[in-house]
Amino acid sequence: MVRIGVLSDTHLQRTSPELSRLVVDGPFADVDMIFHAGDIVRMDVLDALAPKEVMAVRGNMDDGGVAARLPEKRVIQVEGFSIALVHGWGSRVGLEQRIRETFTGVDAICYGHSHATANHVVAGVLLFNPGSFYNQTVGILTVDQSIRGEIINL
Repeated sequence: MVRIGVLSDTHLQRTSPELSRLVVDGPFADVDMIFHAGDIVRMDVLDALAPKEVMAVRGNMDDGGVAARLPEKRVIQVEGFSIALVHGWGSRVGLEQRIRETFTGVDAICYGHSHATANHVVAGVLLFNPGSFYNQTVGILTVDQSIRGEIINL
């Protein structure tokens, strides 16, 4: 079994004690890795999530320094499952449809952008949005025989 901490839309200009607590004694303390679905704003925000392995993508609010170092989207293999990671773009209306059309052959898509949580299956694909760290929500994906998501209010 693999547990993945998922967050998005931190929108932090610098790291914060609340972010560091996620991995020290918070909901990410026992995860195997962390996914960040963009709008990181500053790269040192990702450093606060160490020593966990962090996989991240850039968001629309990420400046040139962050955007130059991170891909727009990626697919990560975990326990035989393909999990897509993307921030998202445009209006909330139709967001899930747009991101679903971006990926084929994946088992789950983790995304952000809307600041609204999502944890449901469409056409056999788990669509998972942890909401926004800024608005006090994160998520956990559990991968074993399947992929399950859980939204956590901080």
